[in-house]
Amino acid sequence: MSTGTGDGAPPRTGPGAERPVPILMYHALAHRPAPSVRALSVSPGAFAEQMALLGDRGFTPLTTAALAAVWRGHGRLPARPVLITFDDGYEGVHRYGLPVLARHGFAATLFVATGWLRGPYDEGGALDTMLDWDQVRELAYAGVEIGGHSHTHPQLDQLDDRRLGHEAARCRDITAAELGAAPASFAYPYGYSTRRVRRAVRAAGFEQSLAVGNALAHRGQGPYALKRVTVRRSTEIGEFARLVEGRSVARLFAGDRALTKAYAVVRAVRRTGLVLGPRTV
Repeated sequence: MSTGTGDGAPPRTGPGAERPVPILMYHALAHRPAPSVRALSVSPGAFAEQMALLGDRGFTPLTTAALAAVWRGHGRLPARPVLITFDDGYEGVHRYGLPVLARHGFAATLFVATGWLRGPYDEGGALDTMLDWDQVRELAYAGVEIGGHSHTHPQLDQLDDRRLGHEAARCRDITAAELGAAPASFAYPYGYSTRRVRRAVRAAGFEQSLAVGNALAHRGQGPYALKRVTVRRSTEIGEFARLVEGRSVARLFAGDRALTKAYAVVRAVRRTGLVLGPRTV
């Protein structure tokens, strides 16, 4: 879904520079999710089973910031690295995800849409029950990296420059104020990005960003276009094992990629209208 290889890619040197890494993308963890997020939700039992598989097979979960540091030449990758990431900020990440992560001693990254979280910045539009800021702080205290996911979760590539910059900066500023430290990592809502979007995210102060792409991440993608693989409610444990082992990833997501390519044409036309038409969305 992201186009191009990203801006500011680091030199391809250092330990583990060319090793691909599976970055898992989760959304809600819930027994009975809202219909709008059901397909992208995972049941608590399935999540626990998936984390147990990672532990049994010797995977070492990293935060997004830790992976970026290694790929900048600081330290080495573990033998079997993996990233566990959550988008949006659903309440089940705290209720169901945190105890499982703590049991295994796993690191993870949560990307929050600050205008969707419960509390003083809530602007409505959330698709299910969201975290509040006390829960986000508890996750951060437990070692979960908190990253940005925009403020109101729009399709960033369809915004004009002013709104695009506001979405990235507002998210970063609120997160920094609530947690006492600015977030270093960002994930594009819906996975959509262009060079203009990546530059805006970088200008807002984020040091790396994740797209979707449904492929393994590698350093050559650049720090602002790292790819992830989607974990869905329909992802069975055998399929999950193949994803983290890097086997048959292209085949498993062949349908997604075809749809993404087709939709990219539509989005390009819309962006042309944005540039040529009024500077509002």
